[in-house]
Amino acid sequence: MRPPFTALFLTLLMAAAHAAPVPQQVDIPLSSGVLHAQLYKPEGDGPFPTVIALHGCGGLGGGHSDPVLPRYRDWAERLLRSGNAVLLPDSYGSRELGPQCRVKEMHVKARRERVADIAAARAWLMKQAWVARDRVSLMGWANGASALLWAVRPQSAARDAGPDFRAAIAFYPDCRISAGLGWSTRVPTLVLIGANDDVSSPQACRQMVEGAYGRSALARIVVYPGAYHDFDRANTPLHAASASADAATPEHGHLGTDAVARAESQKDVAEWLAR
Repeated sequence: MRPPFTALFLTLLMAAAHAAPVPQQVDIPLSSGVLHAQLYKPEGDGPFPTVIALHGCGGLGGGHSDPVLPRYRDWAERLLRSGNAVLLPDSYGSRELGPQCRVKEMHVKARRERVADIAAARAWLMKQAWVARDRVSLMGWANGASALLWAVRPQSAARDAGPDFRAAIAFYPDCRISAGLGWSTRVPTLVLIGANDDVSSPQACRQMVEGAYGRSALARIVVYPGAYHDFDRANTPLHAASASADAATPEHGHLGTDAVARAESQKDVAEWLAR
C-alpha cells in the first residue's frame, strides 16, 4: 500500500502539471505615467501571434489576488492554447481607478485615454522579439470594444512604419456614436452582440457596420439570437448587476441562449483570428 504522503505528493504534482497559466505583469510607458498590463505568453521564443485584449468598464481584475477577472482569464487561456500571446492592459488600475460602470464623469474615455493605451500597447509589442509583428490583433468587451472601434478608424492609423493590426473583434460595444459619425475601419473588424442586448444597441451596431460597406476594410456583425449583454462571461448563471459588472443589467436568467452564444462566439473568434 502506497504511503499517504506519497499519494499526496503525486496528487500535488499532477495538479501543478495542469495548473492554470499565471500571467506576468509588464509595465508599458505612456506619455504621462505607466500602463500596467498582464501578459500571457506561450513557452518558447516565438514569434507568436498576439492579441491585445481590452477590458470593459468593470476593470481588468478583482484586486492583487485576482489580477485578471474570470471572463478575461478564460479568453486569455483559450487564446493561449491556440498559440497566441495575450496582452491585457489595465486602463483603470494603472490610473488608480476602480470600476467605472456607474461613474457619471469618467476620467478615462474610450475614445481618448483608452485609444492611447492601445497605441502604447502596440508600440511596446512592436519592440518584443517574440511577437509576430504582422499578426497583432485587437479584442475588446463593452467599453473596451468601444475603444477598439475608435482605434481602428482610418483617422487613428499608427504613424510608425510597423504593420497595422491584423484583425479586430468587438464584443457588444456601444455603437451609437460611431454609427452617427459614419464609422469605418482600416482593418478587418468583427462585431459580436446579442439580439436581446439591453445595454448596447444591436440595431445601432448593425447600422454602423452596414454603413461602412463599400468604403471600409472588411466589417462584419454577428447577432446571436436570444442572447443578452455579457453573454460570454464564464460561469455566470444570471445577468445580475454587481460592482464589477460591465453594466447594471436586470436578471434575465436566459442561461441557454447565452451559453449557445458563448460557444458560437468562441468559434467565430477563432475563425476571425485565423483569417
